[in-house]
Amino acid sequence: MRWVIRLFFRLLRRLLMPFMLVYAALSKPKPISRDDQAQAQVDTDCRSLTLYQFVTCPFCIKVRKEIHRLALPIGMANVQRDADARKALEQGGGRVKVPCLKIEHEDGRTEWVYESSDINNYLRQRFAP
Repeated sequence: MRWVIRLFFRLLRRLLMPFMLVYAALSKPKPISRDDQAQAQVDTDCRSLTLYQFVTCPFCIKVRKEIHRLALPIGMANVQRDADARKALEQGGGRVKVPCLKIEHEDGRTEWVYESSDINNYLRQRFAP
């Protein structure tokens, strides 16, 4: 019975995937603009961030839209396609659940933030003008 449920959701995801990708592309918000110095600082700060995500996950789309709106060059790791990224997420974060934002602090600590709303709140607090 379990495999039937998995098969159903895989088929559903494959059927909806093109629509989700079109929605993600068409609903991107306009990015904010910063002066060159401020954007250079944001670019530097974003080197310590990585978003672990699936391309068609609606919650990941929500986070990517916020990243686009805030004009953040955050590294993306596709957990569906990249086995190394999946393994890193499982070992570091403790579970394979997306979206997940990996934050490497200056003191060497690594923080894993799950939940799209929590990630978006963190990004707004840290990078919104």
